[in-house]
Order: sequence, then structure tokens, then C-alpha cells
Amino acid sequence: MRVCIVGASGKLGYYLVQHSLDRGYEVVGVCRERSVPKLDVFQGRMTIVPGSTDDPDVIKSAVAACDGVLVVLVPRGVHGYSTGTAQAVLDHAPPGARLVFSCGWHITRDGKDVYSWKLKAIVKIGGRLARLARFADLDDQVEATRRIFASDTRWTVVRGSDLEEGESQGLPIWRRHVGDPILESNLTRRVDFALFMVEALRNDELVHEAPAIVGRLAPSVLAHANSPAG
Repeated sequence: MRVCIVGASGKLGYYLVQHSLDRGYEVVGVCRERSVPKLDVFQGRMTIVPGSTDDPDVIKSAVAACDGVLVVLVPRGVHGYSTGTAQAVLDHAPPGARLVFSCGWHITRDGKDVYSWKLKAIVKIGGRLARLARFADLDDQVEATRRIFASDTRWTVVRGSDLEEGESQGLPIWRRHVGDPILESNLTRRVDFALFMVEALRNDELVHEAPAIVGRLAPSVLAHANSPAG
């Protein structure tokens, strides 16, 4: 399998590259030119296409002949970075390619997610401050995923909880809606978020799904181990 990883030099991207190489996939990574040295550890094992991830020409070159595309949607700045990245992938990925995008729990596909007051406050206040500082725009991720959900591509949008570093706990648990008791712990190892995305490439049951995930050994998972998926 030939896989393109958009946003390969970040913390999540690093693990996406590692998991893909561990499976013997041919890997093409996209990252900003100044971030290329972050991928030196993989030198000779992957192809790097330097450039902005929202540049259609960069993405068109990177995704050519790829069977799957793993996309880290980063709401960087206030100029539609995530939306531009998503649209470039939707426009230029080969027909039939599996597209797997990352985002946060604040994204909802059908409006049936139930959010805690704490998460609502973080999104409302933190998002406003980030935009005022021109650091990030959470609404950009909302628009990016709206376009993904409306597309006829073979997409999956993986919605992550809070992330932490540490040894892998295995494949995260997922549910269709935030608010399910099994997700209450709101914590996933970053290495396992990446694992879920890579595994999704070959899991057709996740096509046109927006799974909300949580770490496999999170306390809420252990407390609700027998609850059905959905």
C-alpha cells in the first residue's frame, strides 16, 4: 500500500509515519520545508514532499498513485489552513483512495453528540482566545470537516480526545457520539490515535464514519467494557 501522510512532521504525524512503515507501506510525507529535518530519523525509508499542506499543487504531487491518505487537520492561523488542506486532498486524491482525517471531539457530524460543560467552555473560551491571538481557528476545522462529510470520497474522520504520550495501550475504543459513558475519561495515547488512523485504512466499516475515540485502558472503558458500540 502506498500512503501519503499530510502533516508528517508533527507529533501525531511522526507516529503515523512509524506505524505505516512498520506495516511495510510505501510512505510519502508532506510537511513545511522548515520542518523536513524533523523527519531525518526516517531518512531513506520515505519520500518527503516539502510545502504547505494547503497548497493544491503540493498535495496533488504527494497523493499521486496513493491508496490511502492520512491527514492531520491543524487549525493553524486564521486563514483557513485546515479547510484548504482538506479541500486539496478531496480534489486530488486518486478515485477510490481511503482518506482518514484527524480532528477533535468538538466536531459533530449529525448534531447528536452530548458535550460536557467543561469541553464547551474550553472550545468557546479557548477557541476565542486562539483566534484573537491569530494562532488557531477551531471554526476552520468545522468547515473542513463539513466539506469532508459532504464529499463522495471514501473518508473517515477520527475525532480524538485529550492526548498524552506513553507506551501503546492498543487500538482505542470508539463510539459514534461524544457523550457515551465509555468515552468519559477523555484521554488517548497519541501513539494509539495514530494507530487507529492507520488501521482505519483497511477497515471498510469505518468508511463514512466519524468515530470518537478513547484509550483502550482508560478508566471509563474498563468500567463500561461490555457496552455495545454505536
